[in-house]
Amino acid sequence: MVVVKLINLTKVFGKEVAVDNVNLEIEHGCFFTLLGPSGSGKSTT
Repeated sequence: MVVVKLINLTKVFGKEVAVDNVNLEIEHGCFFTLLGPSGSGKSTT
């Protein structure tokens, strides 16, 4: 069962694109993490 589903997620701050066109499904019972350098949009997502 899908518990989180993102379709074409984009987040922009002014002229800065923090997250661009993310598609994602997370199934019940799965572990998920976002990895990336500082300023790459992990907290925004």
